[in-house]
Amino acid sequence: MKSNLILMLSLFVLLLSCKKKAGRVVDSPQQGEISMQVDESFASVSQALTERYMAHYPNTKINLEIKKEDFAFLNLLEGKTRVIVMSRELSEDEKKAYERETNLDWLPARFAADAVVFIVPKNSTRETITMEEIKQELGNDQKNIIFDGTNSSNLNFVAQKLSTTPDKLQFSIINGNKNLIEQLDKFPAKIGAISLNTISRPYDPESETLRNSVKILKVIKDNKSYEPRLDNLANMSYPFSRVLYFLTNERYFGLGNGFIRFSCTQLGQIVVSKEGLQPYYIFKREVQMR
Repeated sequence: MKSNLILMLSLFVLLLSCKKKAGRVVDSPQQGEISMQVDESFASVSQALTERYMAHYPNTKINLEIKKEDFAFLNLLEGKTRVIVMSRELSEDEKKAYERETNLDWLPARFAADAVVFIVPKNSTRETITMEEIKQELGNDQKNIIFDGTNSSNLNFVAQKLSTTPDKLQFSIINGNKNLIEQLDKFPAKIGAISLNTISRPYDPESETLRNSVKILKVIKDNKSYEPRLDNLANMSYPFSRVLYFLTNERYFGLGNGFIRFSCTQLGQIVVSKEGLQPYYIFKREVQMR
């Protein structure tokens, strides 16, 4: 009898302990390990932000995984990753799916302005491309515009900007923004579509080499030409400007939400600025001369 009672008490304590462990929050903004999935187009700014955050909080580890934008979103809904970066607007059905699967309101955390830029080989005589030409080329069987892959952020965003879907466009593929830049010389009649962030880091040798190996085309809209400069990103006048934002499935203030908050504060926005992108939140500085 006594032994049975001891056994029952032991089982009760074990079950209670397991229940506490199951309900215990295993990470916080200052410690823990999570994964974050981003499209290769945003890899540079995402890496810079995660590295700065982990340096600030040495007991944290954010594993950055490169996934096509659409797959990252699906993985977020399935709980396979904690945080993702998006650029396109979600459809109403996607927003509902997000709210249903995560039990969270759809509240995108915007942190930077980026752009899709159109490039040609350095020795090309072309300087500009019009919105009409882009539409025509993407309906042309010759597939003269090259994207970095299907399900990629660049393709998704351009399709959305033109009020269509990727499956209705005609295009070529060279996987990866960097790879596309490096191989573009082989296709002198083609036009590449890449992310600005791939070549935007001002003092990075690799970014500088990639940037100097191609020519960025000005985009003409309504008889005005626009370059993907920071001022044109800030006022969104460059036709293919886009806002990058975080989504998370984290229902508590853990490492994911801590990182997102950091990225949207002044320290994180300074990192965005050093990436050569336009910070979403602009902090005014007043200097008093004496």
